[in-house]
Amino acid sequence: MGARMKPAEGAMTLAEMKEFAGFSAATQRYIRRSLDIGLDRQDAMERWSRDVVEAASIRAQARLYDRLPEIRALVPDDSGLEAVEPFMAPLLVVTAFDLGQGRLTSFSAYRFLYERLLGAETRPWLPSAFCASAALPHLHPELRRKLLQSISEAAATASGWSLRQPAFFPAWVEKVDPRSLPN
Repeated sequence: MGARMKPAEGAMTLAEMKEFAGFSAATQRYIRRSLDIGLDRQDAMERWSRDVVEAASIRAQARLYDRLPEIRALVPDDSGLEAVEPFMAPLLVVTAFDLGQGRLTSFSAYRFLYERLLGAETRPWLPSAFCASAALPHLHPELRRKLLQSISEAAATASGWSLRQPAFFPAWVEKVDPRSLPN
């Protein structure tokens, strides 16, 4: 008999699916591409590259995402400042790259992706990494404004975070011609 999912787990998975469905098509595409690169799920170049510019972006992203295992290993167990620098410095660089691509246009999209790339343990650190990276001068001022306005006060000042791992990991879905389906 297969493992059964508890009703609460099913509801949370559905909530994650709904959240993902609320993102723009470009954001959904970028999240799926990033998960393919960051979790080594598929050949991202073959799946996602539409032109030489996108191919270059994927190569750069893959080089930066090579740091993800290091970042995962350095997640601080507490808020002690001595553990912050080795963790936050590489996280800020990777985050700044992703925000600079212009496809993650809100904190919720960023959080959705990074919870999956790095795990639930990183949730307490994501608001500060997002805000710091969103304020960097390499971003266009209008994008900086939009990003920084997208984080709610509740997200920025939360007193606690769930350690529940994400359950829904969006992936590429082939289009099916409805005419090819049996009646």
